[in-house]
Amino acid sequence: MKPKTPASASALDRRSFLKGIGTSAVAVASVQVGAMADEINKAAPAPALQGPGAVPVSLTINGEKKDFQLEPRVTLLDALRYFSPLTGTKEVCDRATCGACSVLIDGKLTYSCMKLAIDAQGHEITTIEGLAKDGQLTPVQQAFIDCDALMCGFCTPGMVLATTALLAENPKPTVDDVKRACSGNLCRCGTYPHILNAALKASGQAVTETVTVIHHGSVA
Repeated sequence: MKPKTPASASALDRRSFLKGIGTSAVAVASVQVGAMADEINKAAPAPALQGPGAVPVSLTINGEKKDFQLEPRVTLLDALRYFSPLTGTKEVCDRATCGACSVLIDGKLTYSCMKLAIDAQGHEITTIEGLAKDGQLTPVQQAFIDCDALMCGFCTPGMVLATTALLAENPKPTVDDVKRACSGNLCRCGTYPHILNAALKASGQAVTETVTVIHHGSVA
């Protein structure tokens, strides 16, 4: 009579079998991925390394092509402020948290402190200096003035560009839309209510002026 196989031995055999199948599948998948990677590398060879010294960088800023000699590590913010006369883009946090360095790249709001200048080549860059044409302010810029939506001015270029980008995508935003669009821009002076009004005014919507009066109780 044939002896019965212990349950533990049977379970071990099943485990080994399944483990073997899994290992084979991983091995096959690895070979396939490796082959695909080789094909991709052949079709698109890696770009040549540049730097660490200065290299030619060509940027299209406010519709004009400008040529620079920049180290690859130079950010777009530093290129604008220190290698060109365009100082309207402000350097405040340099950590992508305040929005003062905002510019438009192909119409999209971008923190220039987080964008390498060399990577901005081939794109349309718009700074605060590039909005007005022939001395004529844009509706957003004029609305910021009319609504007194600025104080110290450091956040203003970024706020204006954030509002400009919003209205380009959503011509009739709600107050919540404006808040979301400007949420990445900080105003340390606290002019947010005026900025909201400016955005609504620039979009042609009615602005409700509100004044809050705080009464202080007398001290006995």
